[in-house]
Amino acid sequence: MPKISKDASVQTVITTFEMTPGTCQDLLEALTDAYANFISKQPGFVAAGLHVNDAQTRIANYSQWERREDFLAMLRTPEMRERNRKINELCKSFEPVMYDVAETFD
Repeated sequence: MPKISKDASVQTVITTFEMTPGTCQDLLEALTDAYANFISKQPGFVAAGLHVNDAQTRIANYSQWERREDFLAMLRTPEMRERNRKINELCKSFEPVMYDVAETFD
């Protein structure tokens, strides 16, 4: 489970996916499989979460990595490149963006 903290020394990546309600479940299954069988086993992976909006037109993915380089190395693997090609076919767009936690509130 991701732990969001301003003092954490992790790389945060938030990826948003835009799709139609007709492909939402297929995309969610592809992402779930990618995390369960590949991404979560990569060096530097800390935690992740998948979020779906009510209209099933967007999925937001929050992931944490020990280092920025770990995330980038995972993206460059042949398996993830192939998975991303298939994921791209299921959505209109997706964009991973690296963030630093600026503040948290309880």
